[in-house]
Amino acid sequence: MFSGTGPDRQDACIADRPGNGSEDSMKQTWRWFGPYDLVSIDEAMQAGAEGIVSALHHIPNGQVWPSDEIRRRKDEIAHMKDGTPSGMNWEVVESLPVSEDIKKQKGDWRAHIDAYKQSLRNLAAEGLHVVCYSFMPLLGWTRTDTAWRLPNGATCLRFDYMDLAVYDIHLLRRGNAEADYESDVIREAARRFEAMDDDERQRLARNVFFVLPGSTETLSLDAARAHIEEYDSISASRLRQNFVDFLEEVIPLAQELGMRMGCHPDDPSFPLIGLPRIMSTEADYNAILKAVDLPENGITLCSGSLGTRAENDIPGMVKRLGGRIHYAHLRNVRRESETTPCSFHEAGHLDGSTDMVAVVAALLNEEKRRREAGRADNIIAMRADHGQDILGDLDRHTQPGYPAIGRLKGLAELRGVMAALSPGGF
Repeated sequence: MFSGTGPDRQDACIADRPGNGSEDSMKQTWRWFGPYDLVSIDEAMQAGAEGIVSALHHIPNGQVWPSDEIRRRKDEIAHMKDGTPSGMNWEVVESLPVSEDIKKQKGDWRAHIDAYKQSLRNLAAEGLHVVCYSFMPLLGWTRTDTAWRLPNGATCLRFDYMDLAVYDIHLLRRGNAEADYESDVIREAARRFEAMDDDERQRLARNVFFVLPGSTETLSLDAARAHIEEYDSISASRLRQNFVDFLEEVIPLAQELGMRMGCHPDDPSFPLIGLPRIMSTEADYNAILKAVDLPENGITLCSGSLGTRAENDIPGMVKRLGGRIHYAHLRNVRRESETTPCSFHEAGHLDGSTDMVAVVAALLNEEKRRREAGRADNIIAMRADHGQDILGDLDRHTQPGYPAIGRLKGLAELRGVMAALSPGGF
């Protein structure tokens, strides 16, 4: 954790601080979910965002993103509520989802790859060149509580490992689920399940399979159970090979189109409900980057997702893999134990288990290295990912994890760190 005091911390910041050169730093973006988002483009501008990250959540997974829909989203981003030009651009596609058929190589997976490639062509034709995506089976991200109350009255996202066991064993009723848990976890999960009323059980089930606003994707318990049963026959090594097969199709096209693809890590970065995980550690990333060794095959660095695993050295990952980082999510989690798996909650951007100052310093140094090497992609887009619900957020009920004021606070804190670490900042 960054304490902000002491000679060791100060020396480390100075040692990692970028040298003289361009004053450019990471582009500060803001995730916007489109017309369904209760936080407007106007408010993103007021928060100081320099660009927008968005996606077409209403297009079903596996279908082509039509050019007219891409242009419509660009136009929505380019205007404020009153029609005044916003000056904002769609900077990063987050995300162009990979269908479950592609991940499992079942059903219409070949047609879905063709649709994915056509979507890339359509996006490139509209000037979009950075794509964030993930290869997580079934779950895009997992939390058990979307409004966990902190001592100061704010609320945040939380993952409670014990509540996940309740869901897995007693609500999902996954076959042989108890084999994945220690005996004390099984006993406590049974106690918690008996203490829950129907509303609490339904809320937990909704939280685990939460969907994005405007999305066409929904998942009942029966549908989740059916997907998980199909994954029973897919080992981590098999899923990794399926991922490589996908990359061998899309990355050469991305190179042809001048696009950069950044894979988001598993969230959280450890196995859940019997599903394989293949993008949780530095070794996982090295395996995928080497398998399709083209610069367009890269990373969406998410310090929050990677931070759920104590052994992940995130500043070190930036230094060692930085040349392949195409986009960054900067957020912090507080691990509630140093075991893997663990419970955790979304902390303030500078207050969690990850040294965010060191992460930002490493990213700024990577940008400096790229400038010196003459790389055109020498500015890395980032966003202040997630945020606690504070002040007026508590009554607004926006997309969980994406409040207006909480994200503004996080972006302001990160902006201050970047200013302090940039040339002339001290």
